[in-house]
Amino acid sequence: MSRRASLAPRLDRMVGLGAIAWLAGAAPAAAHGPVPAEPPSAATLLFGWTFEPLPTIGIAVAAVWWWWAVRRVNAAHPTNRVPVRRSVAFAAGMSALALALVSGIDRYDTALFSVHMAQHLLLAMVAAPLIALSAPITLVLRLVSPATRRRWVLPVLHSRLTRILAFPVVAWVVFATVMWVSHFSLLFDAALEDPLVHDLEHALFLAAGLLFWWPAVALDPAPWRMPHPARALYVFLQMPQNTFLAVVLLSAQAALYPHYATLVRTWGPTALADQQAAAGIMWLVGDAIFLVAVMAIVVGWMRAEARDTVRMDRQAATEMADIRVREGLLADRLAREREEGQPGSGAAR
Repeated sequence: MSRRASLAPRLDRMVGLGAIAWLAGAAPAAAHGPVPAEPPSAATLLFGWTFEPLPTIGIAVAAVWWWWAVRRVNAAHPTNRVPVRRSVAFAAGMSALALALVSGIDRYDTALFSVHMAQHLLLAMVAAPLIALSAPITLVLRLVSPATRRRWVLPVLHSRLTRILAFPVVAWVVFATVMWVSHFSLLFDAALEDPLVHDLEHALFLAAGLLFWWPAVALDPAPWRMPHPARALYVFLQMPQNTFLAVVLLSAQAALYPHYATLVRTWGPTALADQQAAAGIMWLVGDAIFLVAVMAIVVGWMRAEARDTVRMDRQAATEMADIRVREGLLADRLAREREEGQPGSGAAR
């Protein structure tokens, strides 16, 4: 057995451990303490880290796994290395997860709706697209052994469930549904009261975000592919529903969630004012993220068109060169035939 073959099972186990760490990194804090005694500030939100064990360890292990996997792939394919920008995107995605789940934001998410809203945006609209930009599925496909790729990874990618969930219309509807149902059902208030439900809610936001941004970013293989114009429209159409949801929250005349309405705080805004601030964050920040994403897709579209133009120009130049060569050969043959057909030549006699 070759050394490469003996390493394949070990590589596959590491891939599995990395996937588990990834999911663990997506899980939020396992417990929520009492209302903090002081109001949030830039310092407490950015530097008041909680370092909850599950997300902290999960994010750290996922980061180490990514570094290890990239080194393995680069060593195996020195002429086709993993682009540095993908590692940068993954690191930024893990940083967004850490900011949402183990920073001071996690300390205040059940005390202020506005902080909770920022947390949800970090999960679904910042961490999720950054992870999609890192192309993790492509890295896994390049890392695992051919046997594992054929037996496990490709069947999952081509399964009926994946085809259904990854269908752009379904992914779009799932994302919008999660946003509306989470804010206008018993789930939201239950998540504020029960740490386990809160964890599940955060995992739901991240999963819905990953599902939505997968076909929009379109770096990883997927059952369905959209051209750039369709991808831009796909993202753009999320903006009206995000705006409408924010307007509904902003227009409410009373606090919608009993948890925030009955929470005893000696500092900060009223529950209604906090709810309006959360709606403003969703409206302004959410729409800004969608607009930036649409512009990025349009820029990618223009670059793809430019590459296609260059490729077609090269192809046209090659075809024109071939035509000129054939024309030259034809001209030489006709010239020879005319010379052979002149009077006094051997052909004439």
